[in-house]
Amino acid sequence: MILIADSGASKTDWRVINKSGEIGQHRGIGFNPNYQTAEEMSNELQDDFLLDLRDDVEVIHYYGAGCASPKNRLQVTNALNGIFKKAEINVDHDLMAAARATCGHNPGIACILGTGSNSCDYDGELIIDKRPAPGYILGDEGGGAYIGRKFLQDFIHDEMPKKLRNQVLDKFQLDNNLIIENVYQRPFPGRYMASFCRFITEHIKDPYCYMLYYDSFQDFFKKHVMKYDDFKQKPVSFVGSIAFYNSDILRSAAYDLDIHVNIIIEGPIAGLTLYHQELL
Repeated sequence: MILIADSGASKTDWRVINKSGEIGQHRGIGFNPNYQTAEEMSNELQDDFLLDLRDDVEVIHYYGAGCASPKNRLQVTNALNGIFKKAEINVDHDLMAAARATCGHNPGIACILGTGSNSCDYDGELIIDKRPAPGYILGDEGGGAYIGRKFLQDFIHDEMPKKLRNQVLDKFQLDNNLIIENVYQRPFPGRYMASFCRFITEHIKDPYCYMLYYDSFQDFFKKHVMKYDDFKQKPVSFVGSIAFYNSDILRSAAYDLDIHVNIIIEGPIAGLTLYHQELL
């Protein structure tokens, strides 16, 4: 039995392929070893769906946010070992998940626009180049935390349209102290900031909301995609909810920079399942 995981800051998609080829699926909590210890992750892996599989899983392919460094990959491996003591465990970065799910065995530029953002240049087998991804404070251009941060900054400084600001007050009962508390004192501020993207998307006909996305996507293209060699000649593909649910704006921002966007998918788990099925 093979277990495949795609884990981001907000959620983890799990797929199980059994020996007869049948596929099971489950969605659980997200993990990031940049912000969680192996013990904390192991505790949160105490999920009924996973516990029921612990004696049957032979191989795990885990792709996760924050898994670029050997130290963090080991941390995730140790957390998974706490549940799956008999399994062979392979931990890789979420960028590899994006590349394999969108490009398969073909070259291209693979990008992530979810709660955070990231990108890589993929030759069909290996990641040959990638841009820095310093997280929601120093980076994450085009991602939900980046867009949400700009939105909250405009709220704090009273720089969004008054009608929209009143709708925000109505829906969220926001005030500056509550924002400061969630960003600086509570865990997972990136998730908190990204949570406002649903509201922004719901009001996308408002020019302010549209331009929040458009400008953020252009920031992403300039900081990431346009730094790769021959970026105009390579297909650029995306995974992530921010890209998927705002794909028209993303394609428009790309077109204005002469960038060819190929496919946009919400999550890589289906593509990863096909990728690993082909290798069986």
